[in-house]
Amino acid sequence: MECEFPMKSADDGQMKAILERVKTIAVMGLSPDESKDSNKVARYLQQHGYKIIPVYPKADEEILGEKVYTTLADVPDTVDMVNIFRKPAALDPIADICIERGDVKVFWSQKGIVNNAAAQKAEAAGMEVIQNHCSMVEHRKLLG
Repeated sequence: MECEFPMKSADDGQMKAILERVKTIAVMGLSPDESKDSNKVARYLQQHGYKIIPVYPKADEEILGEKVYTTLADVPDTVDMVNIFRKPAALDPIADICIERGDVKVFWSQKGIVNNAAAQKAEAAGMEVIQNHCSMVEHRKLLG
């Protein structure tokens, strides 16, 4: 599958409002490896006051001191935002789980991750959608 260009992208004002509003972020694909981007970004967000919920299929007991869940469907807490570090093809089932949960307000895929069909599905269900932006970079730029 070739890389898609995001059909819709958030502006700075929308991203700033989201980052000011959300409290709990499920990080999809949060690696226990501290050298991985998912770990660095989640650690940064955690250090800036967000509750991080690691979602990682090869479950460790904890990542960044938080209990790991193998799927988003298993997370018992309310989730304000999903921050996605997965291949674009994984975004369709993630969008479906977000819709089933009913509590996810923001569907955010990291830099280089675009799936317009999943984004449209999430948006149609009432979520705000951000694709191809790093949440850490945007936080530093807008709220740092």
